[in-house]
Amino acid sequence: MIPPPNPLLPDRMLRQLGRTEGDSDTLRVLVRDQDTRRLLLLRALLDAAEAAPTTVCPPQALDRLHQDWALLESSERADRAAVRTVLLHPFTGPWAQRCLRGLSGSTPGVELSADMDHLSALAAAAAIRAKVAFTTRLTAHDGLLSLPTLGALRTASGPADIVFAEGELTVFETDGRPLITVHTQQDGTACSADPRWLPVLALPAVLPGTGPVPMDDVDPYRTEGGGLRRHGLSTATHIDDHERKAWAESWAGMEPLLRIGGEHRLTEASALLRCLVPLGPPPGSGPLGDGVAHCSGTRREAFGAVLSSKPPTAAYFASTLVHELQHTKLAALGSLVPLHHEDATPRHFAPWRSDPRPFDGLLQGAYSHIALADYWQRFALGALRVTHRDLAWAEHARCREQVGAVLPVLAGSAALTREGRVLVDEMITLYHRLDDCPPPTGHLARAEAYVATAKVIWQQRNGSRRQ
Repeated sequence: MIPPPNPLLPDRMLRQLGRTEGDSDTLRVLVRDQDTRRLLLLRALLDAAEAAPTTVCPPQALDRLHQDWALLESSERADRAAVRTVLLHPFTGPWAQRCLRGLSGSTPGVELSADMDHLSALAAAAAIRAKVAFTTRLTAHDGLLSLPTLGALRTASGPADIVFAEGELTVFETDGRPLITVHTQQDGTACSADPRWLPVLALPAVLPGTGPVPMDDVDPYRTEGGGLRRHGLSTATHIDDHERKAWAESWAGMEPLLRIGGEHRLTEASALLRCLVPLGPPPGSGPLGDGVAHCSGTRREAFGAVLSSKPPTAAYFASTLVHELQHTKLAALGSLVPLHHEDATPRHFAPWRSDPRPFDGLLQGAYSHIALADYWQRFALGALRVTHRDLAWAEHARCREQVGAVLPVLAGSAALTREGRVLVDEMITLYHRLDDCPPPTGHLARAEAYVATAKVIWQQRNGSRRQ
């Protein structure tokens, strides 16, 4: 018996997503589901703290949590959207999950105490955005006093008192001496002439009428649990004014190049991208990080965040967003509807990785690479300069051959759900549609050789595992 369509996601939307597309309505379904999950996660955190033994969550810590929660509630009554900006910020997710893990333990720890302190910072940031006056005490950790989505203050680790009223935030030492004054702006940014204040940079909106994109290099949870080194990424970094200018210039040239991939690429970037996290330059990128080497990634628990070293060109900036937002999109889809019942054993060959991949990782990689193949083909067909056209055809050919090497494994899985089968079938349709405009013979031959070599190396390293 064939299972009926899932009422949460009509087949029309599922087929769009299978082609790595998605209109505003389709993406809104994914976003709404992720936002609901985040709010439920925060409620679960409050319930877990109230249920935890006093050895794990002492009475004074629970009292403070209730005070912070009350500030969040009063702020939400004043400006619901402003509070959701903080609660739905990508890195509230990994923070809440880390707290839940700590509260499920049997003994208290310094890390749990520091994590629970962060709720005060979240509540303060939400109140500032909602323009609700308050006085509270925050604790700096690792030399930074963080106000999520707004910025951070360089200061000695330890407590500090903050007062907010009429758009002005003042930070005091615990003995009453003022440390710094920060002014909030109508656009949601916070600024100060004091160099100790590190604001979150706001990049211009992807599309008119949508919000700016924060580039967050100060949130303490931006890479927490992300496994950067395990996944071959460089570490997170703080960027100086010169680097901020370089990022902003690259971002400014990105939009028209992203548009080359189709209006749906702008739509998904506008709907899904909630912040960028700058990573340090990866190995091989040159002493100034200005070579061609590049790394990027996403995190399932931090919906809407893209982590990336500075792309070498605006075109690579656009392709990075295409690549990473497919991971964001597919992870959100997989949370909404199950796509397969395969286990998590790493056993499959993927031409973009040297290690064996689990089935879900194979699906994720193929999905993002077929979107890249489509993007670079469109770029090549529209490029006016020969060098740009050659680069785009080379990228397209490589990505297409990589996807072609793994599609039979995905299509042949008996563990695909009905929704997973529709998704993979649409990916296959897109793959064959790319044949309508094949790359020049030389690029195709080099791509075929690249994938063949990658497979030989993989077999040598991993022996008789499934391919």
